[in-house]
Amino acid sequence: MDILYLLIPLSVVLALLIVGALAWAIFGGQFEDLEREGGRILEND
Repeated sequence: MDILYLLIPLSVVLALLIVGALAWAIFGGQFEDLEREGGRILEND
């Protein structure tokens, strides 16, 4: 039962880190132009 006092806060912190990383990627422009990135593979350098 004592392990729950450790695991529950750790899981909350991990969930907040995951949500923070997702928000950082969304607001940082990672998902802005997916079509251009798909076509970039086909272009010659």
